[in-house]
Amino acid sequence: MNTLTVSVVTPDGPVLEDSFEMVSCKAESGELGILPGHIPLVAPLSISAVRLKGENPQRIAVSGGFLEVRPDKVTILAQSAERPDDIDIERARAAKERAERRLQAKQDEIDFRRAELALKRALNRIDVIENK
Repeated sequence: MNTLTVSVVTPDGPVLEDSFEMVSCKAESGELGILPGHIPLVAPLSISAVRLKGENPQRIAVSGGFLEVRPDKVTILAQSAERPDDIDIERARAAKERAERRLQAKQDEIDFRRAELALKRALNRIDVIENK
């Protein structure tokens, strides 16, 4: 079966480089499914899980960034990206609780937006580890 070379890169360095049959991710414009031969595309990513399907399926927690698609390669340039084995579940749960408390406090608009993003990141990390 045809495959895509998938690279996931963060400012800290490469996270993944492997071949997969399909990439599913959430862009700001909606859910995307990419197969080999897809038309070239660049899209901003939302805080979400990237699902990589193939012989060895994987999920990666991504906190924003960009997706670049070419017919034979997908590159994800992410602000942060973590595999399930790299996620500390207790730390993610603590971040979730902290963000929920800040949202309930309803302080100024900047803190509210930061807490909202922190909650999304924590929920994404928990989802990736619980649904390996």
